[in-house]
Amino acid sequence: MFKKSSFFLLFLCSATAVFGQIKKDTIALSEITLKGSPIKNVLQNTASSVSVITTADINKSDGIILTPVLNKIPGVTMQQGAFNTNRITIRGIGARSQYGTNKIKAYFDGIPLTSGEGETTIDDIDLGAIEKIEIIKGPNSTSFGSGLGGVIQLFSRETPSLESFGKSTITFGSFGLLQQRLSAGYSDSQTNVFTSFTDLQSDGFRTNSSYNRKSFNLHAKQKIVPNGSLSFLGTFTRLKAFIPSSINETDLKNNPEKAAATWAAAQGFESYDKFMFGLGYEHQFSEKWSLQTSVFSNFKDAYEPRPFDILDEKINAAGFRSNVNYKDQLFSLPFELSFGTELSTEKYKYSLFKNLYKSQPGQGSIQGDEFSAVKQNRNYTNYFLQMELWISEKLHLETGIAFNTTKYSLQDIFENNSGGQKMPFTFGNVWSPRIGLSYKVSKGKNIFTSVSKGFSVPSVAETLTPEGQINTDLKPEIGWNYELGFKGNWLKNKVYTEVTFYTTQIENLLVARRTANDQFVGINAGSSSHTGFEFLVNYKLLELTQFQITPYFSGAVNTFKFKEFLDGGANYSGNQLTGVPEKQFNFGVDLNTKNGFSVNTSFRTISKIPLNDSNTKYSERYSLLDIKTTYVFTILKILKTELNAGVNNALDTKYAANILPNAVGFGTAAPRYFYPGNPVNFYGGFSVSYVF
Repeated sequence: MFKKSSFFLLFLCSATAVFGQIKKDTIALSEITLKGSPIKNVLQNTASSVSVITTADINKSDGIILTPVLNKIPGVTMQQGAFNTNRITIRGIGARSQYGTNKIKAYFDGIPLTSGEGETTIDDIDLGAIEKIEIIKGPNSTSFGSGLGGVIQLFSRETPSLESFGKSTITFGSFGLLQQRLSAGYSDSQTNVFTSFTDLQSDGFRTNSSYNRKSFNLHAKQKIVPNGSLSFLGTFTRLKAFIPSSINETDLKNNPEKAAATWAAAQGFESYDKFMFGLGYEHQFSEKWSLQTSVFSNFKDAYEPRPFDILDEKINAAGFRSNVNYKDQLFSLPFELSFGTELSTEKYKYSLFKNLYKSQPGQGSIQGDEFSAVKQNRNYTNYFLQMELWISEKLHLETGIAFNTTKYSLQDIFENNSGGQKMPFTFGNVWSPRIGLSYKVSKGKNIFTSVSKGFSVPSVAETLTPEGQINTDLKPEIGWNYELGFKGNWLKNKVYTEVTFYTTQIENLLVARRTANDQFVGINAGSSSHTGFEFLVNYKLLELTQFQITPYFSGAVNTFKFKEFLDGGANYSGNQLTGVPEKQFNFGVDLNTKNGFSVNTSFRTISKIPLNDSNTKYSERYSLLDIKTTYVFTILKILKTELNAGVNNALDTKYAANILPNAVGFGTAAPRYFYPGNPVNFYGGFSVSYVF
C-alpha cells in the first residue's frame, strides 16, 4: 500500500508541475560538433552512426548509474547486475563476454579506460564529472585501434565561461542509497577549473551487495600562449563492493534478493584504489597546421576474495597519444588531413591465494597460502591517417587507415622464483581501412554510407591453455562493417530523425569455453553475422514560450546469427547470437516549464535473450518505466536550488538485469544465468549552488 500511494503522490506532483512555464530548448541535435574525432565535424555531416549524450540527458536519470541513459541509444545495450557488475554491447559485439565489457574502446578526455588486453570499465567514473558522451557504433573510426564494437568517449565537465561556483548535492533512495557530492569551479579568459568529490553508498537490494565508492575528479585548462593551451585531468577512485553473483532460474522467480550460496558464505567482494592522470597540449600553429598531444598514466591496486580463490592484483600503465592536422585545399577542394599515433604499455601482476572461508564458517573470506603468481606486459601501438574532403558543397568524403600491433608477454614468478621465463606473443600487424560518404539531399537532411574494417584481439586470459601456456594459434577477430543511413530535420527543425541499416561480418569468432569456476579457454570457432536496423525520432510536439513537450522514440531490430560455429562436437551454425536481445525499444516524454518544473519519463522494452549457444534457454522479455520530476528555483537571488524525486522500475517488473552467457551448473547445481534487477525503487534529492 505504501509503494502504491507513494507512486501516486509522485505522479500527481509530476502532473501538477507541468502546468507552469517552460524554457525552450534551442539547440538542434544535428548541429552538435563532435569532439572525439581528430577532425572535428558536426553530427549532421558525419558519414557514420554516432550518438551523443549531453549533460541534460544524464540529468533526466537518477544520476547514479549510466545504464538507463546508454540503453536509450539504439544499438547499445548495457546490462547492469549491480553497481559494479555490468556489460556493454554495441550491435551485439561483446555479448558473449563472461564478465565485463570487451571489444569496445572507451576514453575519458582522451585517456584510455580500456586496459591493455581490451577490458573496459566506465562504471566507476562519477556521472557528475561528465559533460558529454559520444558513441561511435561499429568499427567506424580508424584513429582508436582495437574496438570491433565501437568507441565510447567521455568528456569532462567544465565550468561555464567567466563563471565561478560552489555546489553541494545529495541524493537518497531505496535500499540505503546515499550519494553526496561537492563540486566547485572557476573560469576566466585564460583558465578553466572544475573539481568534484563524490561519496556513493548503497546497502543493495540483494544479500551481500553493499557498495561504497569515493571518487575525486579534477579537470583544468590553461591558455599558456595565444594559440596554445595546456589541460590536466586527474581522477581517484576508492571502491569496496560486495558481490552477490548470479543465481539460477528458480531463485530468480522466487527469491531474487538471494546471493549465490558460495559468494554469501565467503562474503566475496572487490576493492581497489585507482588513479588516472593525463596531461594534454593543443596548439594552432597557423590556419593550416595544428597539434593535439597528450601523455597519460594510471595505476590500480585491487583485492578480490572469491569462493574459489583470493585475487591480489596491481596494474600500472602509461601512454602517449598525438595527432597533427593539416587543413588546405586539394584540387581546389577543401580538405583536412590528420595523422597520429597512440602508444601504451601496461604492466600487470597478480597473485592467487587459497580462500579458507569454509574452515571458519560465518567469518567470511580468510586468506591462505599463495599458489600462483604471474607478471604480464601488454604493449599496444596504433598509427592512423585520416582525411576528409568536401568534393562539393553537398558531398563529403571521409577516409582513413590504421595500423595496429598488440604484444603480450607472460612470466610465471611463482613456479620459478629466480624470475621464470618470459613468453612474448604478438598477433601480428592489423590494417584497418575505412571510407565513408555523406550527401546533403537538402538543407538539414543527409544520407550517408560507409565501409570499414575493425578488429579485436583476444585477452591474455583467452590466450592461455589450461596448462598456463600461450595458445599461439589464436587470431584476432576481424569484421567488415557496411552502413547506409539518413539524418534529417523536419517541420522547421521540430522533428529530428536518424535511420541506419548496417551489417557486420565477423571472422575468426573468438569463443570462451569454460573449464572451471574462473577458467576459460579461448578458441577461434567460426564466424558471425550482425545485421540490423536502428532508428531515432525526437519531436518538439509543443513549443511555447512557457511550455514545452518533447516525446522521443528509438529502437533497434536486429538479426545476429552464428554463420559458422563448431565448438567441440556441437554445431551451432545458424543459431541466434548468445547474450543480446533481437529487439529493444525506448519511448519517453520530456515536459519542461519556464518557471523551473520538469518531468522526464522513460519506458523501454527488451526482448528475450538467448542464454546459451545452443539456444535452448532464453530470458524473459521485460519492460521498465522510470519517472523523474525536478523543480529548479533561486533563493535570495544568489542560491540556485534544485529539488528532484523519481521512481525507477515503477511497474515493479521482475526481470534479469544481467545474464551470464553459457553458465554451467557444476555437480547437481542448476546453471546460474541470472542477475536480478532491482524492484520498484524511489529516490529524491536536492542541490544548492552559489554562482559568482
